[in-house]
Amino acid sequence: MGTRRVLVTGCSSGIGLAVAARLAKDELRRFKVVATMRDLGKRGPLEKAAGDSLNKTLEIKQLNACSESSIRECVNSLPDRRVDVLVNNAGFGMIGPLECQSIDAMKELFDTNFFGLARLVKEVLPDMKRRQSGHIVVMSSVMGTQGLLFNDVYSASKFAVEGFCESLAVQALKFNIKTTLVEPGPVVTEFERKVYEDAESMDLSGTDKETAKIFREIYLPYSKKIFASLGQTPEEVAEQTVKVITDKEPPLRHQTNRLYMPMTALKHADPTGRLPLDSFYKMTFKHDKVFNATLAMLHLLKRIGGKK
Repeated sequence: MGTRRVLVTGCSSGIGLAVAARLAKDELRRFKVVATMRDLGKRGPLEKAAGDSLNKTLEIKQLNACSESSIRECVNSLPDRRVDVLVNNAGFGMIGPLECQSIDAMKELFDTNFFGLARLVKEVLPDMKRRQSGHIVVMSSVMGTQGLLFNDVYSASKFAVEGFCESLAVQALKFNIKTTLVEPGPVVTEFERKVYEDAESMDLSGTDKETAKIFREIYLPYSKKIFASLGQTPEEVAEQTVKVITDKEPPLRHQTNRLYMPMTALKHADPTGRLPLDSFYKMTFKHDKVFNATLAMLHLLKRIGGKK
């Protein structure tokens, strides 16, 4: 297989930046990367990360996933409109009590996280079908397979992404188009840190005192411990993504963090949903010592794994 053109969205920071830079620096020079972002004024960190690959194996273009015309203009600017691999990464998070979230904010999140994906796939899929080849890689989340406390809306958007891709994958396969959902767990980025910083000063007057207390005194401290124990770097997720892209038979789903797998396994262990619900409830509200001990053990496993 010759050089493949990879279109990556959301490359101004975090996972998108790491994936674009990693692909562009591929030692075998298997990729021509089109790294996109909504605001080209934020291209500085990507240019620095790209280094010598900038304007050689990596070019930066403007693309707003919330605009069909912006997507079309970007794809039209490519020779033969050819996109061999689409890496849909653009998205953002939302945490907090449901009563404190506005419907407009929820719609905005879905417009990027879900409809952004739908717009992009709708634009590139007909050309991939015509060529009888392609790979749609979607940056999903473990929260696309399992809901998490105070992540109701974000998790809903990722569930939508998972359902969309799982349905589409059957049809796409008929045209020799592969589909992969990359499912990271906690990823330590500046963006994530900002989300949690904002959450600490969030106006919780829209909810009851008990819920506000749970959010501030249980959820936020627990989240910090989870990120400290299980968090991956964007570069680690990028490495896993490259493996998926270069796999001859890529999977439909790929979790990047093996230490998080026991948590998602609970869901598949009981089709009624009682086991994961009961386990997460008890872990959160009744057995905090077990929760902390489990995280400590996972953190130790991560350190041992990192030394190999």
